[in-house]
Amino acid sequence: MFGDIKGMMGKLKEAQQKVEATKKRLDTVLVDENSADHKIKVTLTANRTIKSISIDNSLLNDAEALEDYLIITLNKAIEKASRINENEMAIAAKSGMPNIPGMDMFK
Repeated sequence: MFGDIKGMMGKLKEAQQKVEATKKRLDTVLVDENSADHKIKVTLTANRTIKSISIDNSLLNDAEALEDYLIITLNKAIEKASRINENEMAIAAKSGMPNIPGMDMFK
């Protein structure tokens, strides 16, 4: 009985290590998103840290348009990065989880 618990605890620790390694790796995965007309380009990591924003000069004289472009493009980039992040983290967590009957959390 205690051997099983010790084994499960080891698997949980392994899962935690895989999740941490995945988090670090996702800092190196870059997600690019452009506005429809390519006047704004946003790059962020899969952990949703903004790395760069490029703005076409034509938007610099219109603060309202610039704000709209930034909001739309950033939201699309964050959504894309979030999908990548959630998928990768679920894979990392599932791969290290012990097989506990009745506890299939990742279907």
